[in-house]
Amino acid sequence: MTGGAGLGGAGLVVVRAGALSTVQDLGRAGYAHLGVPRSGALDAPAHALANRLLGNPSGAATLETTLDGVALRALGPVTVAVTGAPCAVRAAGRPAAWSAPVRLAAGEVLDVGPALGGVRAYVAVRGGFAVPAVLGSRSTDLLSGLGPAVLRAGAVLPVGVPEGPVRGADTPRLPAPPAELVLPVLLGPRADWFTAASVAALGRSSYRVSSAGNRIGLRTEGGPPLVRVRGGELPSEGMVLGAVQVPPDGMPVVFLADHPVTGGYPVLGVVPAEALHLAAQARPGIPVRFTPLG
Repeated sequence: MTGGAGLGGAGLVVVRAGALSTVQDLGRAGYAHLGVPRSGALDAPAHALANRLLGNPSGAATLETTLDGVALRALGPVTVAVTGAPCAVRAAGRPAAWSAPVRLAAGEVLDVGPALGGVRAYVAVRGGFAVPAVLGSRSTDLLSGLGPAVLRAGAVLPVGVPEGPVRGADTPRLPAPPAELVLPVLLGPRADWFTAASVAALGRSSYRVSSAGNRIGLRTEGGPPLVRVRGGELPSEGMVLGAVQVPPDGMPVVFLADHPVTGGYPVLGVVPAEALHLAAQARPGIPVRFTPLG
């Protein structure tokens, strides 16, 4: 990410990288058999909205920030948009719109402030971030190390050639980040490894989002541990996006985009992919409830 401006002659320099800022697109699906996770934006609707606002295709790469935002200096004129976790946005030192196109002149700095709710903000640029693709995706994969490096101050992010007109603010907005995370769970394939009482109590129990979570998985704490009825080890088997794996402490872990493709702890159920964007914006400490679907 230090090769200068992109094909459109534009680029953005990282002034402040934030706690964890990565390049993400829709991920590299289809390589699990090679041990490669899907990766991609955790809050896919927020990623898609940022691109739609600027006329980008949905697969254009954006930046995903974590909690404390990012600051970028434009090398040339660009148009950007910030969606996802609500936050203060400043352009050239002046307040700018959140979830709407913002124009930057050469030398001006976009400052995305700390999340006021939720966890992850998405920064799109018209033309998309044109970092090199690996296995068909520009996503940073924290587990396997594929894709561009985690952002560091001084890195240059090239910008691609725009493909469509700026859409503007006529796109519907997304729901606010959750104050309580409610996740539907399709039970199986290893629900029978747990006591019937534990499985029955899952929908009545409340957990909390643990600060130990990351892009690999949302960890929970504070609820009743799920009790296994079977001892012994489970041979490593394939894992899918949204799998609810239960480690020895009995606290459910929901696998997110950078999850491993295999695992050796039993999977109680699977959260449907369309519900996982809520997990992406769940701050540590908020309540978590699971609603079994069968």
